[in-house]
Amino acid sequence: MNKEEQVLAEFWDLFNKKIWLDAYKMKESLKEYKPSEIHCIEYIGKSEDSNVTKLAETFYMTRSAISKITKKLIEKGLIDSYQKPDNKKEIYFRLTEQGNAIYKVHEKLHKEFQDRDKAVFEHISEKQLDSMIGFAEKYNKHLDAEINKLGVDLKSESFDKL
Repeated sequence: MNKEEQVLAEFWDLFNKKIWLDAYKMKESLKEYKPSEIHCIEYIGKSEDSNVTKLAETFYMTRSAISKITKKLIEKGLIDSYQKPDNKKEIYFRLTEQGNAIYKVHEKLHKEFQDRDKAVFEHISEKQLDSMIGFAEKYNKHLDAEINKLGVDLKSESFDKL
């Protein structure tokens, strides 16, 4: 295995472990909710004037898929919809009191994950962090260019269609 392959293999292993470990803890505290519901709640909690289009673009899902998720969240009493007086066409979402409680549990878990992983980041220099960020940015731009060559717009394409 060459160094490029080793770097990608290590990142793949790292992300899979992090996703598994984080999901394990999330399932304990938020077991009644699907990850897609939790992510929508998180986005709506952090963003002003969230709507189907913004959610779909953020999560690389179709607007139809997001509409189904938000409908379920409304039925569960976690979000409600509203319209602005000057724009009766667009529908926006905000958290209900119950949705905000879920959002706070989720944020608390993220803080726990940061605290758990702090032991690693305490020993990484600013220069090393900058180098890793630079690598990630360059690799992301490269992948964006490759996706563009295919003529695919990920913001309007869901992963299940790929």
